[in-house]
Amino acid sequence: MASSALVQTIAVQIRQKIQTGVWSPGDHLSAQKVADDFNVSRSPAREALVLLAEQSILEQLPNRGFFVLEPLQETRDLPDDSVPFEEPDAYYRLSEDWLNNAIPAEVTEQFLRTRYDLTKAQLIDVLNRASKVGWVTPKPGYGWRFLDVAKTPESLAQIYRVRSLIEPAALLEPTYRHDAAKLQRWKKEQQKLLEGGIETLPADVLLKSGIRFHEEFIQLSGNPLYHMILVQMNNMRRLIEYRSMIDRNRFYKQCAEHIRMIELVEQDNNAEAAQLMKQHLSGSFADKSPILHLRSLASDISPSAPERGAPVLTEESDR
Repeated sequence: MASSALVQTIAVQIRQKIQTGVWSPGDHLSAQKVADDFNVSRSPAREALVLLAEQSILEQLPNRGFFVLEPLQETRDLPDDSVPFEEPDAYYRLSEDWLNNAIPAEVTEQFLRTRYDLTKAQLIDVLNRASKVGWVTPKPGYGWRFLDVAKTPESLAQIYRVRSLIEPAALLEPTYRHDAAKLQRWKKEQQKLLEGGIETLPADVLLKSGIRFHEEFIQLSGNPLYHMILVQMNNMRRLIEYRSMIDRNRFYKQCAEHIRMIELVEQDNNAEAAQLMKQHLSGSFADKSPILHLRSLASDISPSAPERGAPVLTEESDR
Protein backbone atom coordinates (compact mmCIF):
# COMPACT_ATOMS: atom_id res chain seq x y z
CA MET A 1 0.00 0.00 0.00
CA ALA A 2 1.27 3.46 -0.89
CA SER A 3 2.61 5.57 1.95
CA SER A 4 0.65 8.61 3.07
CA ALA A 5 1.85 12.14 2.36
CA LEU A 6 2.77 12.53 6.03
CA VAL A 7 4.90 9.38 6.01
CA GLN A 8 6.63 10.49 2.81
CA THR A 9 7.32 13.92 4.33
CA ILE A 10 8.82 12.40 7.49
CA ALA A 11 10.97 10.07 5.37
CA VAL A 12 12.27 13.02 3.32
CA GLN A 13 13.14 14.93 6.49
CA ILE A 14 14.97 11.92 7.94
CA ARG A 15 16.97 11.62 4.71
CA GLN A 16 17.89 15.29 4.95
CA LYS A 17 19.16 14.88 8.50
CA ILE A 18 21.30 11.94 7.37
CA GLN A 19 22.55 13.78 4.29
CA THR A 20 23.58 16.83 6.27
CA GLY A 21 25.27 14.87 9.04
CA VAL A 22 22.78 15.42 11.85
CA TRP A 23 22.47 11.62 12.06
CA SER A 24 25.56 9.55 11.24
CA PRO A 25 26.15 5.91 10.20
CA GLY A 26 25.41 3.63 13.13
CA ASP A 27 23.05 6.03 14.90
CA HIS A 28 19.98 4.35 16.38
CA LEU A 29 16.60 5.76 15.35
CA SER A 30 13.51 4.69 17.24
CA ALA A 31 9.92 5.47 16.33
CA GLN A 32 9.59 7.49 19.55
CA LYS A 33 12.71 9.57 18.79
CA VAL A 34 11.50 10.36 15.27
CA ALA A 35 7.99 11.13 16.55
CA ASP A 36 9.43 13.54 19.11
CA ASP A 37 11.78 15.21 16.60
CA PHE A 38 9.05 15.83 14.03
CA ASN A 39 6.15 16.35 16.41
CA VAL A 40 4.08 13.47 15.02
CA SER A 41 2.63 10.26 16.46
CA ARG A 42 4.59 7.00 16.62
CA SER A 43 2.61 5.28 13.86
CA PRO A 44 3.65 7.47 10.87
CA ALA A 45 7.15 7.77 12.38
CA ARG A 46 7.56 4.01 12.32
CA GLU A 47 6.10 3.75 8.81
CA ALA A 48 8.70 6.28 7.62
CA LEU A 49 11.48 4.24 9.23
CA VAL A 50 10.24 1.05 7.57
CA LEU A 51 10.05 2.85 4.23
CA LEU A 52 13.68 4.03 4.55
CA ALA A 53 14.76 0.53 5.56
CA GLU A 54 13.16 -0.80 2.37
CA GLN A 55 15.21 1.81 0.47
CA SER A 56 18.42 0.61 2.20
CA ILE A 57 18.94 3.98 3.87
CA LEU A 58 18.33 2.43 7.30
CA GLU A 59 18.96 -1.08 8.57
CA GLN A 60 16.22 -2.75 10.61
CA LEU A 61 17.56 -5.25 13.15
CA PRO A 62 15.18 -7.65 14.96
CA ASN A 63 14.42 -6.51 18.50
CA ARG A 64 16.90 -3.65 18.18
CA GLY A 65 15.28 -1.11 15.88
CA PHE A 66 16.60 1.00 13.02
CA PHE A 67 20.16 2.12 12.37
CA VAL A 68 21.61 4.61 9.87
CA LEU A 69 23.64 2.96 7.11
CA GLU A 70 26.46 4.60 5.14
CA PRO A 71 26.13 8.33 4.29
CA LEU A 72 23.93 9.12 1.31
CA GLN A 73 25.99 10.17 -1.68
CA GLU A 74 23.42 11.53 -4.10
CA THR A 75 24.83 13.20 -7.16
CA ARG A 76 23.08 15.75 -9.28
CA ASP A 77 21.55 14.38 -12.46
CA LEU A 78 20.23 17.71 -13.68
CA PRO A 79 21.91 21.00 -14.57
CA ASP A 80 22.32 23.48 -11.73
CA ASP A 81 19.66 25.79 -13.14
CA SER A 82 16.87 23.22 -13.00
CA VAL A 83 17.36 21.11 -9.88
CA PRO A 84 13.96 20.08 -8.54
CA PHE A 85 12.71 20.53 -5.02
CA GLU A 86 10.63 17.91 -3.21
CA GLU A 87 7.21 19.52 -3.71
CA PRO A 88 4.97 18.36 -6.60
CA ASP A 89 5.18 20.03 -9.98
CA ALA A 90 1.89 21.88 -9.55
CA TYR A 91 3.21 23.59 -6.40
CA TYR A 92 5.88 25.36 -8.45
CA ARG A 93 3.54 26.18 -11.33
CA LEU A 94 1.19 27.79 -8.83
CA SER A 95 3.99 29.70 -7.08
CA GLU A 96 5.43 30.92 -10.38
CA ASP A 97 2.01 32.16 -11.49
CA TRP A 98 1.61 34.05 -8.22
CA LEU A 99 5.08 35.58 -8.51
CA ASN A 100 4.29 36.66 -12.07
CA ASN A 101 0.88 38.10 -11.09
CA ALA A 102 -0.69 35.68 -13.56
CA ILE A 103 -3.51 34.71 -11.21
CA PRO A 104 -5.81 36.82 -9.00
CA ALA A 105 -5.23 37.17 -5.25
CA GLU A 106 -8.50 35.35 -4.49
CA VAL A 107 -9.45 32.14 -6.29
CA THR A 108 -11.82 29.20 -6.08
CA GLU A 109 -10.71 25.59 -5.93
CA GLN A 110 -12.48 24.91 -9.22
CA PHE A 111 -10.47 27.66 -10.91
CA LEU A 112 -7.22 26.12 -9.70
CA ARG A 113 -8.24 22.55 -10.52
CA THR A 114 -9.06 23.57 -14.08
CA ARG A 115 -5.93 25.70 -14.55
CA TYR A 116 -3.49 23.07 -13.29
CA ASP A 117 -5.45 19.93 -14.28
CA LEU A 118 -5.56 18.51 -10.75
CA THR A 119 -7.87 16.24 -8.82
CA LYS A 120 -9.43 17.62 -5.66
CA ALA A 121 -7.02 15.62 -3.49
CA GLN A 122 -4.00 16.80 -5.49
CA LEU A 123 -5.09 20.43 -5.24
CA ILE A 124 -5.71 20.25 -1.49
CA ASP A 125 -2.23 18.75 -1.04
CA VAL A 126 -0.66 21.65 -2.99
CA LEU A 127 -2.69 24.29 -1.13
CA ASN A 128 -1.90 22.75 2.24
CA ARG A 129 1.82 22.85 1.44
CA ALA A 130 1.59 26.49 0.39
CA SER A 131 -0.50 27.32 3.46
CA LYS A 132 2.08 25.71 5.74
CA VAL A 133 4.85 27.84 4.21
CA GLY A 134 2.69 30.93 4.60
CA TRP A 135 1.72 32.30 1.19
CA VAL A 136 -1.81 30.90 0.82
CA THR A 137 -4.71 30.87 3.28
CA PRO A 138 -8.31 29.62 3.06
CA LYS A 139 -10.98 32.31 2.96
CA PRO A 140 -13.80 32.16 5.49
CA GLY A 141 -16.41 29.93 3.95
CA TYR A 142 -15.21 29.57 0.37
CA GLY A 143 -12.09 29.91 -1.78
CA TRP A 144 -8.43 30.73 -1.11
CA ARG A 145 -6.43 33.94 -0.78
CA PHE A 146 -2.79 34.41 -1.78
CA LEU A 147 -0.74 36.41 0.70
CA ASP A 148 2.00 38.94 0.19
CA VAL A 149 5.44 37.50 -0.56
CA ALA A 150 8.69 39.03 -1.75
CA LYS A 151 8.17 39.33 -5.50
CA THR A 152 10.89 41.85 -6.41
CA PRO A 153 14.55 42.52 -5.55
CA GLU A 154 13.33 45.61 -3.67
CA SER A 155 11.03 43.60 -1.39
CA LEU A 156 13.79 41.05 -0.82
CA ALA A 157 16.16 43.88 0.13
CA GLN A 158 13.68 45.02 2.79
CA ILE A 159 13.64 41.52 4.27
CA TYR A 160 17.43 41.38 4.39
CA ARG A 161 17.61 44.78 6.07
CA VAL A 162 15.30 43.52 8.83
CA ARG A 163 17.27 40.29 9.14
CA SER A 164 20.47 42.33 9.45
CA LEU A 165 18.90 44.01 12.48
CA ILE A 166 17.30 41.10 14.32
CA GLU A 167 19.77 38.24 13.80
CA PRO A 168 22.82 40.11 15.18
CA ALA A 169 20.63 41.52 17.97
CA ALA A 170 19.53 38.01 18.95
CA LEU A 171 23.16 37.06 19.56
CA LEU A 172 23.47 39.95 22.03
CA GLU A 173 20.40 39.11 24.11
CA PRO A 174 21.21 38.67 27.84
CA THR A 175 19.13 35.48 27.77
CA TYR A 176 21.26 33.90 25.01
CA ARG A 177 21.95 30.22 25.86
CA HIS A 178 25.33 28.72 24.96
CA ASP A 179 24.07 25.21 24.22
CA ALA A 180 27.32 23.31 23.63
CA ALA A 181 25.65 20.18 22.24
CA LYS A 182 23.65 22.11 19.64
CA LEU A 183 26.62 24.25 18.64
CA GLN A 184 28.75 21.15 18.11
CA ARG A 185 26.01 19.47 16.08
CA TRP A 186 25.61 22.53 13.83
CA LYS A 187 29.36 22.78 13.35
CA LYS A 188 29.52 19.12 12.35
CA GLU A 189 26.72 19.64 9.86
CA GLN A 190 28.44 22.63 8.25
CA GLN A 191 31.78 20.80 8.09
CA LYS A 192 30.16 17.85 6.31
CA LEU A 193 28.82 20.26 3.70
CA LEU A 194 32.30 21.70 3.17
CA GLU A 195 33.80 18.22 2.92
CA GLY A 196 31.68 17.27 -0.09
CA GLY A 197 28.01 17.79 0.61
CA ILE A 198 27.91 21.09 -1.27
CA GLU A 199 28.73 19.29 -4.51
CA THR A 200 26.62 16.16 -4.03
CA LEU A 201 23.51 17.01 -2.02
CA PRO A 202 20.22 17.81 -3.78
CA ALA A 203 19.17 21.42 -4.16
CA ASP A 204 16.38 21.35 -1.60
CA VAL A 205 18.64 19.85 1.07
CA LEU A 206 21.21 22.62 0.66
CA LEU A 207 18.61 25.36 0.72
CA LYS A 208 16.77 24.01 3.76
CA SER A 209 19.98 23.23 5.63
CA GLY A 210 20.96 26.89 5.60
CA ILE A 211 17.49 28.12 6.48
CA ARG A 212 17.39 25.68 9.38
CA PHE A 213 20.81 26.85 10.64
CA HIS A 214 19.72 30.48 10.87
CA GLU A 215 16.36 29.65 12.46
CA GLU A 216 17.90 27.33 15.06
CA PHE A 217 20.81 29.69 15.75
CA ILE A 218 18.44 32.56 16.51
CA GLN A 219 16.40 30.36 18.88
CA LEU A 220 19.29 30.31 21.34
CA SER A 221 18.53 33.98 22.08
CA GLY A 222 15.86 32.90 24.53
CA ASN A 223 13.49 35.45 22.97
CA PRO A 224 10.89 33.60 20.84
CA LEU A 225 9.91 36.76 18.95
CA TYR A 226 13.19 36.78 17.02
CA HIS A 227 12.54 33.25 15.78
CA MET A 228 8.90 33.99 14.92
CA ILE A 229 9.86 37.03 12.82
CA LEU A 230 12.66 35.20 11.01
CA VAL A 231 10.47 32.23 10.11
CA GLN A 232 7.83 34.54 8.64
CA MET A 233 10.42 36.44 6.59
CA ASN A 234 11.95 33.20 5.35
CA ASN A 235 8.51 32.10 4.19
CA MET A 236 8.08 35.39 2.32
CA ARG A 237 11.46 35.28 0.58
CA ARG A 238 11.65 31.62 -0.42
CA LEU A 239 9.48 31.93 -3.52
CA ILE A 240 11.56 34.61 -5.22
CA GLU A 241 14.82 32.96 -4.19
CA TYR A 242 13.77 29.76 -5.96
CA ARG A 243 14.36 31.79 -9.12
CA SER A 244 17.96 32.64 -8.27
CA MET A 245 20.68 31.00 -10.29
CA ILE A 246 22.62 28.40 -8.35
CA ASP A 247 26.30 29.01 -7.69
CA ARG A 248 27.54 26.27 -5.41
CA ASN A 249 30.77 28.18 -4.77
CA ARG A 250 28.74 30.57 -2.60
CA PHE A 251 27.90 27.75 -0.23
CA TYR A 252 31.58 27.35 0.68
CA LYS A 253 31.78 30.92 1.95
CA GLN A 254 28.41 30.58 3.65
CA CYS A 255 29.33 27.39 5.53
CA ALA A 256 32.74 28.74 6.55
CA GLU A 257 31.07 31.82 8.02
CA HIS A 258 28.48 29.68 9.80
CA ILE A 259 31.29 27.69 11.42
CA ARG A 260 33.17 30.85 12.44
CA MET A 261 30.03 32.27 14.08
CA ILE A 262 29.56 29.03 16.02
CA GLU A 263 33.17 29.13 17.19
CA LEU A 264 32.84 32.74 18.35
CA VAL A 265 29.74 31.87 20.37
CA GLU A 266 31.58 28.87 21.85
CA GLN A 267 34.27 31.34 22.95
CA ASP A 268 31.64 33.60 24.57
CA ASN A 269 32.43 36.25 21.96
CA ASN A 270 28.87 36.99 20.90
CA ALA A 271 29.71 40.60 20.04
CA GLU A 272 32.09 39.54 17.26
CA ALA A 273 29.66 36.81 16.18
CA ALA A 274 26.94 39.47 15.84
CA GLN A 275 29.21 41.63 13.69
CA LEU A 276 30.04 38.68 11.46
CA MET A 277 26.34 37.83 11.17
CA LYS A 278 25.61 41.35 9.92
CA GLN A 279 28.39 41.10 7.31
CA HIS A 280 27.23 37.58 6.39
CA LEU A 281 23.69 38.72 5.59
CA SER A 282 24.82 41.87 3.81
CA GLY A 283 27.20 39.89 1.60
CA SER A 284 24.54 37.32 0.83
CA PHE A 285 22.09 39.85 -0.54
CA ALA A 286 24.83 41.63 -2.49
CA ASP A 287 25.64 38.32 -4.19
CA LYS A 288 22.02 37.67 -5.12
CA SER A 289 20.74 41.10 -6.13
CA PRO A 290 22.27 41.36 -9.66
CA ILE A 291 20.77 38.01 -10.70
CA LEU A 292 17.42 38.73 -9.09
CA HIS A 293 17.31 42.13 -10.80
CA LEU A 294 17.85 40.53 -14.21
CA ARG A 295 15.16 37.94 -13.48
CA SER A 296 12.80 40.73 -12.44
CA LEU A 297 13.42 42.61 -15.68
CA ALA A 298 12.76 39.44 -17.65
CA SER A 299 9.44 38.98 -15.85
CA ASP A 300 8.47 42.59 -16.62
CA ILE A 301 9.19 42.05 -20.30
CA SER A 302 7.46 38.66 -20.48
CA PRO A 303 5.16 38.20 -17.49
CA SER A 304 3.41 35.09 -18.72
CA ALA A 305 3.75 31.93 -16.65
CA PRO A 306 6.10 29.15 -17.81
CA GLU A 307 4.77 26.32 -19.90
CA ARG A 308 2.67 24.12 -17.67
CA GLY A 309 4.60 20.98 -18.50
CA ALA A 310 8.08 22.27 -17.69
CA PRO A 311 8.44 24.78 -14.88
CA VAL A 312 12.04 25.76 -14.21
CA LEU A 313 12.68 26.84 -10.64
CA THR A 314 16.12 26.96 -9.24
CA GLU A 315 17.88 26.93 -5.94
CA GLU A 316 20.01 29.44 -4.10
CA SER A 317 22.05 29.80 -0.96
CA ASP A 318 19.92 30.23 2.10
CA ARG A 319 21.87 32.87 3.87
